[in-house]
Amino acid sequence: MKIVGILGGVASGKSLVAEQLRHFGAKVLDADKVGHQVLLEPEVIQAVRERWGDVVFGEDGQINRSQVAKIVFTQTADGREQLSFLEQLTHPRIGKKLREEIDRTLQEDDTRVLILDAPVMLKAGWDRLCDYIVFVDVPHDIRLNRAKTRGWRDEDFAAREAAQESLDAKRAAATNIIDNSGSIESTLRQVESFWQSLD
Repeated sequence: MKIVGILGGVASGKSLVAEQLRHFGAKVLDADKVGHQVLLEPEVIQAVRERWGDVVFGEDGQINRSQVAKIVFTQTADGREQLSFLEQLTHPRIGKKLREEIDRTLQEDDTRVLILDAPVMLKAGWDRLCDYIVFVDVPHDIRLNRAKTRGWRDEDFAAREAAQESLDAKRAAATNIIDNSGSIESTLRQVESFWQSLD
């Protein structure tokens, strides 16, 4: 089984590429979804409550991710410190679940290609799990406009981008690059070509 990591800037279209690879037969492992599961763990809930109090919890008693985001994605020294706390709390747990899912997939089914979609892959060291790294390349202005169509503000975009590894680092880590700045058809042709190269 080959493991393919997907990297790109905010709103670059990583999910589009992942979904197309799923269409071709790959299994997609979404680190964000695993991260949501980790936020349900009692130890994590307790640590978050001790750090930030009730303000980051919803009426259901669960961690409100948007409230946490307001704290950790602030572009200040304190924001960076809070993000570091969150990453040290969650990344090891997410990584453990990712490795368990990879092992389970190896043992239980005949998946030929597993896609790892993880925005903080390099920062967390999960690129070491991958045989290939695909970088989804899109210019800043196009990505910003796409993010705005999702309701993001300029400062939201900048904060999320600053919290990840630089685009240069992601591009340098890539074994393959897909240009998603043009038409969807163009992107899908590139994805198909990459898929065929895995044979």
